[in-house]
Amino acid sequence: MRILVTGGAGFLGSHLCDRLLAEGHDVIAMDNLITGSTDNIAHLSGNRRFQYIHHDVTNYIYLKGPLDAILHFASPASPIDYLELPIQTLKVGSLGTHNALGLALAKEARLLLASTSEVYGDPMVHPQQESYWGNVNPIGPRGVYDEAKRFAEAMTMAYHRSHGIDTRIVRIFNTYGPRMRLRDGRVVPNFVGQALRSEPLTVYGEGKQTRSFCYVSDLIDGIYRLLMSDETEPVNIGNPAELTIFDFAQVINELTSNPAGIRFEPLPVDDPKQRQPDISKARRVLGWEPKIDLRTGMAQTVAWFRRQLDV
Repeated sequence: MRILVTGGAGFLGSHLCDRLLAEGHDVIAMDNLITGSTDNIAHLSGNRRFQYIHHDVTNYIYLKGPLDAILHFASPASPIDYLELPIQTLKVGSLGTHNALGLALAKEARLLLASTSEVYGDPMVHPQQESYWGNVNPIGPRGVYDEAKRFAEAMTMAYHRSHGIDTRIVRIFNTYGPRMRLRDGRVVPNFVGQALRSEPLTVYGEGKQTRSFCYVSDLIDGIYRLLMSDETEPVNIGNPAELTIFDFAQVINELTSNPAGIRFEPLPVDDPKQRQPDISKARRVLGWEPKIDLRTGMAQTVAWFRRQLDV
């Protein structure tokens, strides 16, 4: 197939490009580099089946030739990004998704939307199933990302129902691995960066809030299976192994031999207390579940960050 990946120079987008090329597809990565980096796709520059286009998807998207699929991954995706870029975040979720869907309609292409566990907000149902509608504060500082993705899901389903577009929606839970930005504000690069600098890890509140971490290769495998499936409604992809942030900090300090310990700060506004995917649907529909355990994946991630910091 000939496939467009918006946000293709980002953390997940670049790994998707690798997987799609490995499966034999021709890949076009599109990115405005607002949070992505060409460093993530530099190793693909000599591949004749790969093309990079610098473009902001909130503007009209034009591509010559046929297109079989679009994976819409363009968006700021970490708290520090969407707090600094709130309007851009809303625009890429609305205008960017509209443009991607318009291209899919024009090319008769399948579209897979990268949504997020953030559509569940600070959930009152645990673990979170796809049928849960969420508990989101639309006017809070995090709301720009949550609502952008909720709108993107609504528009994707509207195009599916009204225009017959072949659509997929993946709700992505916390993911980690090589190519994360060191200063992207998420807990994995925050903790690893602090640990490798022998600083105490910053834990918010008492660290009792929970997260579930999925290694990037597992996530990409789930996304690829969803793309190739017939499932048109949202599917959670993530690792259901839940642990507290305090326990996670201890794992990082142990893996990095960091003697500095932990320091505590007040909880940010609207920080979710629990986050754990129910992946029953992914197991049933896609035959997918994660394979990489936390310590194995984190060891590889720490090694990658160590090379970036040269420590």
